[in-house]
Amino acid sequence: MSDLSQVVAGIDSERNISNIKSEGAVMTATLGEQETVQAAVQRAREAAAWWSGLGFRGRRERLLAWKHAIAGGLDDLAAVISAETGKPTADAVLEVMLAVENLDWSARHAAKVLRRRRVGSGILAANQASTVEYHPLGVVAAIGPWNYPVYTPLGAIASALAAGNAVVFKPSEFTPRTGEWLAAAWPGPQPVLQTVTGDGSVGAALCRAGVDKVTFTGSAATGRRVMAACAETLTPVVIEGGGKDALIVAADADLGAAVRAAAFGGFGNAGQTCAGVERVYVVREVYQDFLARLGALAETVRPGEADGPYGRMTTGAQVEIVRRHIGAAVEAGARQVVGGPESVTPPYVSPVVLAEVPEDNVAVTEETFGPTLVVNPVDSLDEAIARANATRYGLAASVFSRDQKRAVAVARRLRTGAVSINSVLGFAAVPALPFGGVGDSGFGRVHGADGLREFSRAQSMTRQRFSPPIDLMRFDRGATALHRARAAFRLRHAPRRRASPDA
Repeated sequence: MSDLSQVVAGIDSERNISNIKSEGAVMTATLGEQETVQAAVQRAREAAAWWSGLGFRGRRERLLAWKHAIAGGLDDLAAVISAETGKPTADAVLEVMLAVENLDWSARHAAKVLRRRRVGSGILAANQASTVEYHPLGVVAAIGPWNYPVYTPLGAIASALAAGNAVVFKPSEFTPRTGEWLAAAWPGPQPVLQTVTGDGSVGAALCRAGVDKVTFTGSAATGRRVMAACAETLTPVVIEGGGKDALIVAADADLGAAVRAAAFGGFGNAGQTCAGVERVYVVREVYQDFLARLGALAETVRPGEADGPYGRMTTGAQVEIVRRHIGAAVEAGARQVVGGPESVTPPYVSPVVLAEVPEDNVAVTEETFGPTLVVNPVDSLDEAIARANATRYGLAASVFSRDQKRAVAVARRLRTGAVSINSVLGFAAVPALPFGGVGDSGFGRVHGADGLREFSRAQSMTRQRFSPPIDLMRFDRGATALHRARAAFRLRHAPRRRASPDA
């Protein structure tokens, strides 16, 4: 996602955290000693025992009460999000709505997904009854981003809480009030959810505070530093490290729909969407038509108004990254279909559409995270797939074609964690679908059944129902028992084949 080096920049710093002022579930950290962050984790550890003991039904009731509080405060929370990120209120409202759907799904499905289930024991262990069940990990640290300060972290937080864990949430330093709002809405009575605010050194402290798992959303570079800190204590991590997502347009695509999707995926939220659209590959047969339509639409999109299509860039550092990528593409000979370097007028960036950008240019290879689209022609869908996959990232993609069977075949060949066919970000509104990436886009999943299991530990269990007819799990098993077992094994796995009649 965005470069959050500022957020967890202190991961290798000698600075520590102290002076945490606790007001219910909200804590503010300033520079000092790390022990104060560990105190927050200890509070979570004690709350986790109570929370786990409630069982699925008890947790569901409280999670749904939290959901009700968030939904009831929709307008208030959206106003906080808008003020901190710069996104229009309408987009903030949509973000909260999507987040609440994920919370609702996790609360209602945790029991079904994580309950004990029987599995087949097989022939060698036919005398055993075998089951697998899932237990909470304990305390989960969630380090969130600034671009979607509710939807993104709440996906992990909801999964972790529904699975029976307590959570210490570190929001971005750019969106602390949003994180505080979520914790203040928690119904209690135990600090099962705590928000700890502060700069990147707070995230560093959390990684080293003895939590049972860390979930992080940010840049791949910062994700590596998070992993390095967690490696000191073998603390497992979930990493979402951003994307350079591609949209593929086949010759038979509905060009109007594809253009609208490219524009929304590329310019929405000022382009600050990890699973949005940054690259577009269009089959040459319809390339010029697509480009003309996209250019015409992009010319009508302007940022800056509270009720406009998108607002300001959230951070000044991101503006400079966008400026650098546009400049590099233009310098390399890219065609400026709409906008260019002049589109960058901090804190806003107007839509930019660049065509025929060299594939080795940073505008193609690195995450831009701004309202820019690189559109390049391809001779075939095979070439489009190859170019889409020629990246370190692998978070999401989109495919447009009227041939559903062909679109699915293309989607399956894309090295991404999610694909939308004839839409963009379609998976974001489906809470049952897992979300996560591969490569520099990270690993692990949030949302859906996979997300619930991500924050659980599986425990296998066997219960002997009767004595085995052939007991090999003893020192005095004897040659006869082994002979019978060997004969049965060969009969099952390596039987003698009948000779062919033509042999």
